[in-house]
Amino acid sequence: MTAPATAPSSDSLERDARLLHKDGKDIRPGEIAIGVIIGRTTEFFDFFVYAIASVLVFPSYVFPYVDPLTGTLYSFALFSLAFFGRPLGTFLFTYIDQHHGRGVKLTIALFLLGGSTMAIAVLPSYAQVGATSAWLLGLFRLLQGVALGGAWDGLPSLLALNSPNDRRGWYSMIPQIGAPLGLALACGLFAYFLALLEPGDFLSWGWRYPFFVALALNIVALFARLRLVATPEFKRLFESRELQPSPPFETLFAEWRTIVLGAFAPLASFALFHLVAVFPLSYNQLFTDTDPVRFLIIEGVGALICVMAIVASGLLADRVGRRAVLGVSAVLIGAYSGFAPQLLSAGQIGEAIYLLGGFILLGLSFGQSSGTVNSSFAQNYRYTGAAIVSNSAWFIGAGFAPLVALWLAAHVGLWAVGLYLLSGVICTLGALLINREWGKREAEQAREAEAAV
Repeated sequence: MTAPATAPSSDSLERDARLLHKDGKDIRPGEIAIGVIIGRTTEFFDFFVYAIASVLVFPSYVFPYVDPLTGTLYSFALFSLAFFGRPLGTFLFTYIDQHHGRGVKLTIALFLLGGSTMAIAVLPSYAQVGATSAWLLGLFRLLQGVALGGAWDGLPSLLALNSPNDRRGWYSMIPQIGAPLGLALACGLFAYFLALLEPGDFLSWGWRYPFFVALALNIVALFARLRLVATPEFKRLFESRELQPSPPFETLFAEWRTIVLGAFAPLASFALFHLVAVFPLSYNQLFTDTDPVRFLIIEGVGALICVMAIVASGLLADRVGRRAVLGVSAVLIGAYSGFAPQLLSAGQIGEAIYLLGGFILLGLSFGQSSGTVNSSFAQNYRYTGAAIVSNSAWFIGAGFAPLVALWLAAHVGLWAVGLYLLSGVICTLGALLINREWGKREAEQAREAEAAV
């Protein structure tokens, strides 16, 4: 009788990752933080490479049969597909995680992310294959989102669970650093090739190189993250159900209230995220004569300033509380929305003020926007619940922001972009207020129950 075939396992992948870093010591929170930053930087790098190309390349490469504004709007519509793919990835890769292990899940997800990003680098143009070019681009973008949804590994939760109670704000901001670092790297690469090449060469082949970098970065991130998910501490938390995936639909029905609050709480920062990182480049390209290299350099510098503001948010949160930082920063973003978008039409100085000021506010708010309500999840739903919250918040707050903002700027005016941003601020403040009231009510019920006993 032949032995039954065994299901794929992550044991060998995790063992190889451990051997690459074997030093005989337990992995400390600082090492977890480095792994988290590496993982998030590569993920956001893949996304921002696509976002920049959506402005500088795809309108003329994939949609040359329409005017530049319409072509950019079409590109941003495809940009939004990834945010539809993220929840699909969560459902699919949760199944893989439960049946084949975390190593298999992460390996497939990160290779899918890097592979779909790299596939865009060999995308044929409309001149070569007609409308098939747009269909292929949409497919690759959707696969990016599926991969990002599947790449959720619980490492930010592991970092938070290993942090001291009085340092939760500091450790909560660490995963957020990866976003501006990924943006700075993407801006730097595109600025380099734009400055180095003639416009024709850049549109012919130069734009492809940043996409090729993605696969190499994802391989590095894969081993860094496999090593961490193979640690005894992660395994203990996984086996105790704190980091064990639960069925997505069961989690959704059991924890819908926490998921809704968690999705709306960070909307101010998530909307601002793409309104300073993606939309301004499209406005600059379509409505001004500013050199895109200069603009990308300013964006890259702004992203690095954003890193410092994220670090500052961690220090502030440990002093005054995470919700206080998120609430105050939302109010500041509301004030910013009243005047800042108009600065994009006020020349180079206005653009710089809009970008740098926006990145400072983004860092303060984004640094504490992740996992604000995750502690409210029941222990056995925390892992999957946190992934659903993250996907929902990005979909509602950021998925359509560049598309909506560019349409409003072109057809209504820049002041309408400010109103759009203000709507995210109202959602954030409302969610924080409701969460506080529910927290008070639950605390009172707990005290009454103790008194009755």
